[in-house]
This record gives sequence, structure tokens and C-alpha cells, in this order.
Amino acid sequence: MESRTLLHDRLRAAGMTDIVSIEPATGGLAATAGVARSADGAALFVKSFDEAPSAGAFEAEAEGLDAVRRLGGVATPEVLLATRDVLVLEALRPRPDSEAFWTRLAHTLAHLHLSTMHPRFGWHRDNSLGRRRQVNTWEDDGFEFFASHRLLRWLDEPRVQAALDSADRAALERLCARLPELLPERPACLTHGDLWAQNVMSTHDERPALIDPAVSYTWAEVDLAHLWTTAPPPEARAFFDLYAELTSLDAGWRERMPIIQLRQHLAVIAQFDHDWGAAEIVRATLAPFRRR
Repeated sequence: MESRTLLHDRLRAAGMTDIVSIEPATGGLAATAGVARSADGAALFVKSFDEAPSAGAFEAEAEGLDAVRRLGGVATPEVLLATRDVLVLEALRPRPDSEAFWTRLAHTLAHLHLSTMHPRFGWHRDNSLGRRRQVNTWEDDGFEFFASHRLLRWLDEPRVQAALDSADRAALERLCARLPELLPERPACLTHGDLWAQNVMSTHDERPALIDPAVSYTWAEVDLAHLWTTAPPPEARAFFDLYAELTSLDAGWRERMPIIQLRQHLAVIAQFDHDWGAAEIVRATLAPFRRR
């Protein structure tokens, strides 16, 4: 179904009958999205799926937006409607192309992570990462949480089974067993969970605002790794060093990014026929853990 038609149908079914136009939105991969105009001229961001990942996917996303704003002090769009089939949000602005904006984002993200420490890893419900369920079962141990619910969880997905052979899967299991040697022990904090550059927007007064969360309490470096490895724009070059300074990261944080980002690469493989090189990156990261 054509995207405008799908969104119009979902909005009408939800009782929003005063929409006069919808322009498709660019940048997202998992959902169908657009900017709708109501009869009074208001702009609304609208999002839907051909098939929703779960009955409560948009309710969980709305809850995640509220948590990031309420607990972490980060700007997020106002949720205007969240049903099984459609999510309607306040329309934000594209982020400005300036180092000053990214400097502000470094302070914003550092505050989110430093102000929301939690004794356990997980979330009180599962939610969605793109088109798939994100498992958030509570764990006391961060290494167990990351291994079971952020890495090994993807091995049963059909596209992952097709992309990775038995040696790849065994290497991932060995990597998971060695996580306490490979990564420093870190506390859990509230994370956005899907923080690539396309999910960074701007308020009308140019404050950083975040959209499309997959929240949980886990390592802060999950957010950092996603930004680091998904081609951030040139104006973000000062962001990473400033964030590391604000959060007292050790000098080895860059070396950890490929291991932590395995979670997102596996999620991409699981969801899309074209994986943008994710399977090759996974194999390269797993190469030291293959038995020779």
C-alpha cells in the first residue's frame, strides 16, 4: 500500500478526519512515516507499520519518549495519539548543521546517562527495536543482560540464521562468554536504545530532541556506539571527545565500540533483506573469536 494511503487510512480509523495532506518522511527504515497537515495548518508527524511488531508497540514507544523526557531531561516530541496502528507526534525540526548543536547534544546525552543510574539492567516491559521485539527481562548482571538479551537473542531470527554460519554463531557465543574480560564493568542507566543520527532532531529553539526510542536500563555506551558507528556528520567531530570528558570515559572506549555495536548490526540483519554490510562487519568483529 502506498505510504500516504496507509497513513491516511490509519489516521481516519483513529478518528483524525481533518487531515488535508501527508508528505512522506525520509530517513527511517522500519516504519512508514510522514508529515501530515490538518485543516487548521498544524504539522503532525505520523508513523505506522504495515504490520505492527506487537499490539503495544506504539504505546511502548510513547512511554519511552516520556521516560527520556521526564527522567533524563531530554526534549522529545509531544505524543498526540498512540494506538495499536498509528503514532502521532508533535512535528520537530531537522537538526541544524553546526558544531554548537552537537556540543549541546553531548551535554544533553551525558546528563541523560549520568542522572538515571539504576541498580538493575532491563525495563519493566519489552518494547521494539525497529520491527522486532526488544527483550528487556530484568538482570542483575550487565554482562548477562547484554549477552542474552542484546546479542544471543538475535541468533534465532531467520535472516540471521541465513547470514551467519555455525562458526560465526559459535564465535559469538565465545565472545559473550568473555564479555567480562573484554568490557569494563559499568552501571546501568536509561538509554535511548536506537541513537543513530537520524533520530536526533531539534526543537524550535534548537535544543537537541530525540525520537524513536527503544529504551532500557543498560550501559550508556550502547547509545555512544550507535552514534559512533553510523556515519555521524562532520559537525559531530567534537561531540565524542566532549561526551567522554563529561562522563569520565577511559581512553579505551573507541576500541570497545565494535563489540557493543554488534547488537545493532544483528538487529539490522534480522530485519532487512539488504543489511548495508552489517553481516560483513559482524564477521570481522567475530574473527578473533573463531577457533583456528
